[in-house]
Amino acid sequence: MNSVSFDSAPLRVIMDTTVATADRAGVGRYIDEVAAALAGQGTDLTLVIHQRDEQYFRELIPTARLHVAPRSIERRPVRFLWEQLVLPFVVRRSRADLLHSPHYTMPLASPVPTVVTLHDATFFTHSEVHETAKRYFFRAWTRLSLRRASRCVTPSAATKNELVRVAGANPTKVDVAPLGVNTQRFYVPSVEEKAAARAHLTIQGSYVAFLGTLEPRKNVEGLIRGWVSACRERSDPPTLVLAGKQGWGEGFEHVLADVPDHLRLVVPGYLPLDLLAGFLGGAEVVAYPSFGEGFGLPVLEAMSCGAAVLTTPRLSLPEVGGDAVAYTEPDAASIAEALSSLLDDSEEREGLREAATKRAMLFSWTECARLHRRTFLWSLGRGPDVASSTDGI
Repeated sequence: MNSVSFDSAPLRVIMDTTVATADRAGVGRYIDEVAAALAGQGTDLTLVIHQRDEQYFRELIPTARLHVAPRSIERRPVRFLWEQLVLPFVVRRSRADLLHSPHYTMPLASPVPTVVTLHDATFFTHSEVHETAKRYFFRAWTRLSLRRASRCVTPSAATKNELVRVAGANPTKVDVAPLGVNTQRFYVPSVEEKAAARAHLTIQGSYVAFLGTLEPRKNVEGLIRGWVSACRERSDPPTLVLAGKQGWGEGFEHVLADVPDHLRLVVPGYLPLDLLAGFLGGAEVVAYPSFGEGFGLPVLEAMSCGAAVLTTPRLSLPEVGGDAVAYTEPDAASIAEALSSLLDDSEEREGLREAATKRAMLFSWTECARLHRRTFLWSLGRGPDVASSTDGI
């Protein structure tokens, strides 16, 4: 996470933000934070945006030039065709030095060097937790981008290593740029902010928190079963709160029949942004027992809020959590054992909270953007020796 130095010559970049959804979750948050930090570092930035996002980006990055795409691209098939057939002309007119495509795909006929972000390799390594159509689409485009892009960026060394292993990536053309955390949004909350989150959720006692998309890869079913086993015999069991949007798959309704009547499970959906710090920082434990992540931003954000985090030692998650989180294997029995141990040990939880806030400070969007800028310069033949990009292999 150390700072890097690089050529500070003017750099004109056009970024395609149209892959982001309206809720600004996941990829949208990555795009917003990296774009804003790049602009703050003097990058001459043009953003290709949805019509719905025009005012949002005018306020977020006043210095950026905006190209508003047609409303029709809100439909995914149309957006993909537009990316391939129209975006190259937009790029050419922008007079940019380089195109950043921040989500797996790129226009094959790009008139300038292109950098593509590949967020994870789980479409190859954990294909069963993805929708079939997405599995084949993103496998194909990962391979295409690895071959056709000037360079690719991944958020973790684990993801880079997996792309080399399973997708044939050339390690000298893939750079690691760990994501950051927005400390204005994710910070150790006050007593009042914790109370506001509890009031919103109508919770009075303790709770175990999950924040993320409710889909198979996040192992929500395993978490529910582990929580039931850990709390079934407790006299004052914590509520389990599963916050986030519903993803693909059957859901977890079939597991609810196994939840005893005296245990409470809350599924509030999306939480307002101003409640997230209070929600994460106010939990007894934040549990994120994912089968594998390209980075694990929810873990980092929970750490920044001073949470005692329980996650898995899979793929990139140890790069984020280090020794500042507790680990469990993703099966329900292991989750139950680890969760019970944390709930029974207040001293351990407090130690994790303190360690988590310190470690979270090592990750910043400023540094993430600086590493992106280094990759952009390498793609243009203007940066330092690219041999250092093989770090992490």
